[in-house]
Amino acid sequence: MLVNGKWTADWQPVQAKDAKGGFVRQMSSFRHWITPDGSPGPTGNSGFEAESGRYHLYVALICPWASRTLIARRLKGLEQVISVSVVEPALTDQGWRFGDYPGSNQDELNGATYLHEIYTKTDPAISGRATVPVLWDKQRQTIVNNESADIVRMFNSGFGDLADDTFDLYPEDLRSDIDALNDRIYPRLNNGVYRAGFATTQEAYEEAFREVFGMLDELEERLDGKAFLFGDRLTETDIRLFVTLVRFDAAYHGLFKCNLRRIADYKNLSAHLERMLTIPSVAGTVNIDHIKRGYYSIKSLNPTGIVPLGPALPFGRFLADPRKEAA
Repeated sequence: MLVNGKWTADWQPVQAKDAKGGFVRQMSSFRHWITPDGSPGPTGNSGFEAESGRYHLYVALICPWASRTLIARRLKGLEQVISVSVVEPALTDQGWRFGDYPGSNQDELNGATYLHEIYTKTDPAISGRATVPVLWDKQRQTIVNNESADIVRMFNSGFGDLADDTFDLYPEDLRSDIDALNDRIYPRLNNGVYRAGFATTQEAYEEAFREVFGMLDELEERLDGKAFLFGDRLTETDIRLFVTLVRFDAAYHGLFKCNLRRIADYKNLSAHLERMLTIPSVAGTVNIDHIKRGYYSIKSLNPTGIVPLGPALPFGRFLADPRKEAA
């Protein structure tokens, strides 16, 4: 991580532990908001006005948090408004790196080699981890936000007429219900798989494992007879679910020891996953090669670095070339 602007030690996945030895995720550092008129958002400072070409998104295709911002960007028709850089899938001793691996690119905007250089460009004395996604302001030369939940909502409503209104990912009449379901899915499933995979005690692992499959069972029942989690409307909660489901059988089931069942064993969750993949804006953000190479590059979980050839994924027919650029 960065300490007073300097990279220290090698990259490690476990950021902090609770009393049981459970994985604790770092809080996001930058929480400014882009709004149609530049007024302040729910957090942070004002001055970040929606403008075409002003903002840039840094992502990793392995990362579910970054991928949900890519999905929102595409669903809202912001591809020509917000530019994108994709880091390489394999995590290095200095974290995320820009490069030439298929589906990745160099940082032509700021000339960085590692993502942590984007953080120190914003704050030369910063302490913390250099995570994706990062939303960058080209005009003010600073990070706007590195919290994926905020960025998804900014893309949904912060760009005004610059965005496509076909999808409303956070409709006003469902907001309290969306917030409530998000608050259940995040700790038990989205972060639950990480809590299982990076647990440092048997007790912490078993607790996370039970919550992962308890949540999957609950969502399987909820989706019975429904197209999406709230009926026939796709919302940000469907995106939150999707980015975990699409990685589950390829990475979490084996590497993270979440092996009670596969998503392929769930009828309704599989149908939701495939339904999301029929949307070109969603399918175009998925790169299974990056996902597998990224997760299996984590030395603490896979010291040899060997990437498995399998599994055969039943939804693979919805995806194009696995090494395509997905931004």
